[in-house]
Amino acid sequence: MNYPALENFLLRFQHFTPQQLQWIGSQAVERRFKAGAYFAEAGRVAQEIGFVVSGVFRVCYFDKDGNDITKYFIEEDNFVVDLQSYQHQLPSTEYVQAVTEAQVLIFTARTWQSFATTIVDWHKVESKLISRALLEKVRRLSPLVNENATTRYQHFLKEFPALANRIPLSYLASYIGVTQQSLSRIRRKFGEAGRAF
Repeated sequence: MNYPALENFLLRFQHFTPQQLQWIGSQAVERRFKAGAYFAEAGRVAQEIGFVVSGVFRVCYFDKDGNDITKYFIEEDNFVVDLQSYQHQLPSTEYVQAVTEAQVLIFTARTWQSFATTIVDWHKVESKLISRALLEKVRRLSPLVNENATTRYQHFLKEFPALANRIPLSYLASYIGVTQQSLSRIRRKFGEAGRAF
């Protein structure tokens, strides 16, 4: 089966033949997630790598007081995996939860590892993917708390303009470190209609 989004993404990192791209796509299993469903959960070892075809996920955890904290969001055309858990086979400390309905191409660890034995220089592609993922993670992490809430919200709008109207206010408020009521006030300053979720 052909997955143009995945193929185009991989071609950013290396030239693949059409046959290689088709074979990679054929190894994926398509899975759909309802909003609120988990791709990965704390306490479990990551055994799958996903490519987000459609939808938005958030990476989150619970603090010592039981508050639900959103660290960052992952949208279309990105891989989703807890790298630390996957690479070191350690239980994850975070959750990856679908914020919207989502379609994901799933690769098992065994399938992913098989690419290294069948595709020349796959290890270089994997290295580039990991580097990109780490850089993206840093870019997407919740903005510095020492900035004021309005500045953090402006930063979010600048970095992720397409996400603002796709995610619940409660998750966005958690991401920028304010209450939902405070976020609603900030949004009113920008002339945005508050949404109830």
